[in-house]
Amino acid sequence: MNNFFLTVLENKKTSETIKRLDFDRKLRKKILPFCRLKYGDIWEDPVKGHRVGVLDATKIDDIAKIVKNDKVALIINDPPYNLVVGRAKSPNLFKKSLDEYIEFSRMWLENTAKIMEDDSHLYIWLGVDFKDKFQPLPDFMIMMRKFEEFKPRNFITLRNQRGYGTQKNWMWIRQELLHYVKGKPDFKVVYTDIPKVLKGYYKNVGGKITENTERGKSDFIRPGNVWIDIQQVFYRREENVPGCYAQKPLKAIERILLTSSKKREFVVDFFAHSGTTLLAGELHNRKIFTFDLDPIFAEITIRRLERYRLTGKIGWQWKNPFPEIETCNNKSES
Repeated sequence: MNNFFLTVLENKKTSETIKRLDFDRKLRKKILPFCRLKYGDIWEDPVKGHRVGVLDATKIDDIAKIVKNDKVALIINDPPYNLVVGRAKSPNLFKKSLDEYIEFSRMWLENTAKIMEDDSHLYIWLGVDFKDKFQPLPDFMIMMRKFEEFKPRNFITLRNQRGYGTQKNWMWIRQELLHYVKGKPDFKVVYTDIPKVLKGYYKNVGGKITENTERGKSDFIRPGNVWIDIQQVFYRREENVPGCYAQKPLKAIERILLTSSKKREFVVDFFAHSGTTLLAGELHNRKIFTFDLDPIFAEITIRRLERYRLTGKIGWQWKNPFPEIETCNNKSES
């Protein structure tokens, strides 16, 4: 039996020990005193110069405060999707009218355009509410046509290994990722860890008939715009951050960084949430400026970086990121 399952048996309790951090008011009241930032504050990493703030994505003065005079090569934004998760609304995961949501999006997109280099990448995670006419994805994409500086590059689908649905519908296992560019930025090819196994596709190259595995530059498959090799984050994975309702897989953010930015370039994330972009930047030598309007998620972001540097762990799995508080009638583990 491997060490992971031994650990599970020893702990016996492997579900998250805290509820959604954006939704549980009593839990939030306990945690807020331990958050080192309040609205308008910025934490600067003394080691590599990353910055984390509690700021508003719709206010250009807030963004200028954290970016300063630096131009940004890559922006990865994971905004609210105008739908609810687990039938629960919160200030972080709100449901507005479609017009209000598009106006909110237009405001942070205008700010995005102002801080980007002439040649840069923009990635936007988005979702759809199939119970509400598939909004906001098509509406958002139409709105993007008004931003002439942004040119669509691709429409990526991340396949979640675990989905949701009923016996009366197809399982919902997709996550949409829009890729736009400003100018003509570089793009570096990376490869998945899926080996090439399909043979028999031949092509005439320079007068020689070659098989597809011979022509490739790698023994592994290049990622397309359907990502099937990245596992959804859930509580049994080390990278899980308990209490975060919409955490993106670290591997997905790493892929974006490696293809669409260079070492030591500036990368910005307007919606820090679980701090995945910051951790990916730490791993791949990018300088990350990220912020969240919620001080609890800004604190989570800083703590995740500090935990990685101290322990080498990329998350908390099912354990509590806030050992200062008691939850579920037990003292939580750090």
